[in-house]
Amino acid sequence: MSATPLASQVDSLNAKKSELTPSLLGASVAELTTWVQQYGQPAYRGKQLHDWIYDKGVRSLSDISVFPKSWRAEVAEIPVGRSTLHYRSVARDHTVKYLLQLADGQIIETVGIPSFGVKGESSKSRLTVCVSTQVGCPMACDFCATGKGGYKRNLARHEIVDQVLTVQEDFQQRVSNVVFMGLGEPLLNTENVLAALKSLNQDVGIGQRSLTVSTVGIRDRIRELAQHHLQITLAVSLHAPNQALREQLIPSARAYPIEDLLAECREYVEITGRRVTFEYVLLAGVNDFPEHALELAKRLRGFQTHVNLIPYNPIQEVDYKRPNRDRIEAFDKILKEQQIAVSIRYSRGLEADAACGQLRASNS
Repeated sequence: MSATPLASQVDSLNAKKSELTPSLLGASVAELTTWVQQYGQPAYRGKQLHDWIYDKGVRSLSDISVFPKSWRAEVAEIPVGRSTLHYRSVARDHTVKYLLQLADGQIIETVGIPSFGVKGESSKSRLTVCVSTQVGCPMACDFCATGKGGYKRNLARHEIVDQVLTVQEDFQQRVSNVVFMGLGEPLLNTENVLAALKSLNQDVGIGQRSLTVSTVGIRDRIRELAQHHLQITLAVSLHAPNQALREQLIPSARAYPIEDLLAECREYVEITGRRVTFEYVLLAGVNDFPEHALELAKRLRGFQTHVNLIPYNPIQEVDYKRPNRDRIEAFDKILKEQQIAVSIRYSRGLEADAACGQLRASNS
């Protein structure tokens, strides 16, 4: 399988980094059973350990009261794989931004997004978590804060799953949906993302159709994802209807023409039977003209898609502006007239810098 220069660089960088200390979080019942048996413990302790990690949220093996004291002392220093809360802020819409410190001192960001009842009161029916998959991001999209801070490394399986458990514990509510839309490009960390998806589904108990993986598009990686025949939602950050404009907004697009990206997306639909969602950030005077909407409709016609129009969320480093409501609705109307499924998605957590495109792993 061929790889883009960017993908090769990221893979090489991660290969050179020292291995993270193995952690138990993210492991299945079978894996945990094998692990406890290696210490001479009976097999049923694997299920006990699984329950304490995923249901009780234990952070240290020494706190598992059903284990013998002597064995707890023996394994006390083995990491479960939980992060430390570095910073927490709450937006007016009750969205919560968390900065989490990892075992090596790196900081990542995750966001908890609760649903609301009819009168604006928090509802227990839905809680979405936006998780990061890398420390930083190598994609450097021009309008996004995440890529401005550079790239450090991929997240391990346990570091992704931990974000969901952290939000679940803080809200005291089961997480219903997870979107891989935080720091980083998930398909540059495919192995750990696939492992985290499996754990979130089988260990945490979140249905596959409630899991969404977002990507800017890495050559061959969407095709690779399709081969796993998952029932997750694939969201592709398109942001432009043609190659020239996409290159202006997304530097990595120079190595991956829009025609090739869309061809791979069509293959994904054919293989999985799942439609592809296209994310399109609307930037005033840049990609929000009627002719852009018509061109986008032409590109997407003929296969199962849905477009999420995302009015731009401002960041300090660039001067892009959000289109006014009339312009946003006009773009939406054109797509609908062209028989393209479309929704306008106003981001949550805006004033807490927790909205789409604003994540930067800092508390500034």
